[in-house]
Amino acid sequence: MMQRTGAGRRAEIAGAGIGGLATAAALAQRGWSVTVHERASNLRTFGAGIYIWSNGLRVLKAIGAYEQATVGAHIGPQFHTRDHNDTTMEEIPINGPDDARLITILREQLINTLVDTCRKAGVEILTGSAAVGATPEGELLLEGGERRKADLVVGADGINSSVRDSLDLLLYRKHLGYGAIRMLISRDDNDVSPEDRDRYIEYFTGSRRILYTPASASDLYVALCCAADDAEALRVPADRKLWTDSFPHLANLVARFGDAGRWDAFEVVKLKQWSKGRVAILGDAAHAMPPYLGQGGGCALMNGLALAAAVTDAPDIEAALAEWEARERPLTEHTQDTAERLGDMNFWPDDIRSEVLKITGRSAEIGAVRMKTARHIPTATEAFA
Repeated sequence: MMQRTGAGRRAEIAGAGIGGLATAAALAQRGWSVTVHERASNLRTFGAGIYIWSNGLRVLKAIGAYEQATVGAHIGPQFHTRDHNDTTMEEIPINGPDDARLITILREQLINTLVDTCRKAGVEILTGSAAVGATPEGELLLEGGERRKADLVVGADGINSSVRDSLDLLLYRKHLGYGAIRMLISRDDNDVSPEDRDRYIEYFTGSRRILYTPASASDLYVALCCAADDAEALRVPADRKLWTDSFPHLANLVARFGDAGRWDAFEVVKLKQWSKGRVAILGDAAHAMPPYLGQGGGCALMNGLALAAAVTDAPDIEAALAEWEARERPLTEHTQDTAERLGDMNFWPDDIRSEVLKITGRSAEIGAVRMKTARHIPTATEAFA
């Protein structure tokens, strides 16, 4: 965990999600005085799992959060993509000596770990504290009229970011026409075949997908993906008959869905620029993406740590923010664009999608494009394998 001297400098951060908390911890560990403002009255998160690839794991190591975050993590042997006949179209090896690493954990565990890491570093976390905007001069504006002056303001307040919108930084926000019901249920040995139990598997049928993700020894994260106009499929609680008809080979799993779940639409957000004056934007507020690479959290972690590294000793905060964006944005946008292209396959006919993925799954060049972010060594993590 790298220590540097940012003593005397202050940061105000809107949003206690992955990006906001990682940034806060990294700044505080470098000597900054940091306050995080969370609109909600508590720091609990919606029950779901999260994928963390090698790039995100390096960031967790760099801020001293790795050991706690990965307690009980699931480490699968492969990621499979299956077609409507339950035939494997792609098999991505992971966690071997020459492969990218991938673990899955509960999102709540990651958030709790980041909160603990922040508090150990002296970060102040205020719940029920809603940001409504910011000024380029370095003021965070709170609901009720309070203005918090800082050397750096960070808007990590989600896809509906008030900080971003107050500075007119949005270039575009695109609804992708699909989304997912996400749920967390207990694991059961009868959900899938014995050889599949520990794998990560994405199943296709028509424009619907089921993502099967073990997140611990006892927890299973499931995402039911469908088009945004597929009214029956996006209904919560999930229509078990509909999903069984679409995926008869997963009947045992579908039967256990219960009433859990939440529908979320997938979007892409891109900004004119990632900062204005002394205000930086990151996480979903700056670069929301569909989850098909499992890198939304990873990019938030990378960009938060890189932001802290960029500004800590910088004599000119505004110049440092411009350099941070120039260095980090190209990979983030590569990740967004690749994930969006993978999502386009939702609307392909089954037979065409199956044949294309069988071909592309054998391409080393295409594989390298997909795994570029996972294999990346993030800024300020060079010392952490």
